[in-house]
Amino acid sequence: MATSLKNLSDYDFTSIPDASGLSIGIVVAEWNIEINNQLLQGAIETLLHHGVDKANIFVNYVPGAFELTYGCKVMAENYDVDAIIAIGTVIQGDTPHFDYICQGVTYGISELNLSFDLPFIFGVLTVNSLEQAQERAGGKHGNKGVEAAVTAIKMGLYN
Repeated sequence: MATSLKNLSDYDFTSIPDASGLSIGIVVAEWNIEINNQLLQGAIETLLHHGVDKANIFVNYVPGAFELTYGCKVMAENYDVDAIIAIGTVIQGDTPHFDYICQGVTYGISELNLSFDLPFIFGVLTVNSLEQAQERAGGKHGNKGVEAAVTAIKMGLYN
């Protein structure tokens, strides 16, 4: 989580194990695609930096954040990957829709982690404004995609 004390892109590069043998899946929501593409770029650059072969990074798209759970499930069933990153952005609006989507995606990704012998990484921004999303997609709070990729590497090695 990004705070004034923690930047999403700050980590000890030397503490990350070699990831050259890993295959990573990434499922990206098309809703808020400008933000999600920034998160995706941060994730891919981080995976490549730590040795994941470009040919072993698989990216699929789904319409929105709510569909991430199903997209991740389909990827787990059809790709030989060591971890799957769910990337999306949900921005608070004027209705309770935000709460339902955030709860559904959070619960869905948690259930996938318990249902498969595979780590699913929560790379979903749940923010109050577009400005907060931008701050966490390469802005002053770093890039959640970087954090998700580091987590995928660490958890993928368990697989």
